[in-house]
Amino acid sequence: MTPLHVGVIAPAWVPVPPPVYGGTEAFVDQLCRGLLAAGHSVTLFTTGDSTCPVPTRWHFPESKGLSGDIVTELQHVQAAHDALSDVDVIHDNTLLGPWWSLTHPDSPPIVTTAHGEFTPELTRLYSAIGRDVGVIALSHAQRLTAPDVPIVEVIHHGVDVDRFPTGAGDGGYLLFLGRMSPDKGAHRAIRAARAAGKHLLLAAKMREPGERRYYAEQVEPLLGPDAVFMGEVGGDRKLSLLAGAEALLNPIRWPEPFGLVMIEALACGTPVVTFAEGSAPEIVRHGTTGFLCTDDADMVEHLRMLPSLDRTACRNDARDRFSTSRMVADHLRLYERVVSDGVAPLVDRARITDDLTVIRSEIRLPEEERTDRP
Repeated sequence: MTPLHVGVIAPAWVPVPPPVYGGTEAFVDQLCRGLLAAGHSVTLFTTGDSTCPVPTRWHFPESKGLSGDIVTELQHVQAAHDALSDVDVIHDNTLLGPWWSLTHPDSPPIVTTAHGEFTPELTRLYSAIGRDVGVIALSHAQRLTAPDVPIVEVIHHGVDVDRFPTGAGDGGYLLFLGRMSPDKGAHRAIRAARAAGKHLLLAAKMREPGERRYYAEQVEPLLGPDAVFMGEVGGDRKLSLLAGAEALLNPIRWPEPFGLVMIEALACGTPVVTFAEGSAPEIVRHGTTGFLCTDDADMVEHLRMLPSLDRTACRNDARDRFSTSRMVADHLRLYERVVSDGVAPLVDRARITDDLTVIRSEIRLPEEERTDRP
């Protein structure tokens, strides 16, 4: 493979890597490190307080927080695309950047990862740019929610498994890790853990007004000696909590495009107990690396079955299917294809229903437990 010069654009809101919560920024960090390790040139456009060990450029010296201000993002993406005009391919992880690029037809080929849910509004936006910008989906489940978006590739996230401690799960607790949101289900986690007679630690981002309101109304009243909220954690503290947990309890009730925390748990050898929502069936091997549950009562029952799981199998599965090197290799194949052939969609839209059948067949649930969700 001829070495490529890849320009990677991160959002302006959080440094790369993120000090605590930041799934997109954690992905960008791993992608950049992996591209450099694979012998390619990388220029990361981010904010000046980022510490990712690759060449960086920036417009804002400090990250701008989670304001989502459109003028701020426009300034950021304009400067980014100007700074990366001489690379072979741009991987833009912002929302507005791909739109900005359409005003510059002489810019390098561009791909963008859809990091969020395909809402009706975002589906229309990605459908409009998908013939000029290569849209990457994080999972087959995400892709199937937006059949009108011309997806150029489906690429699962990856992590550097060797940087994750192997845990014995002997901390005497289950762990909820994520953000304080009804969709993430901290209140469901407390109820399920309590019903199963398990101690639960909750570590979650809680900065936005909606997150604080949900916590006050639905989570805080349920806390007690057996359910303790620890605030937001990151770095070594997060890894230590994952390694010591008997399981990651992830009771999502929304079509999550990809759950990075699930593969982080598996990398520590920690099984995942979740619902068969979104990408979870593509990540968790039911009965081997965790359990895919159908309802709250089913989750309680499976929490009592955790001793049947092999933590070594969890770590090995993370290494086999969710490594940084695999993720980087997938992206490099895409970059080469886009540079040489343009951004042709991955498959014909008519085949999407066939893909749904394939995904359902890979969900490791007994037939009677399967639902109509992809």
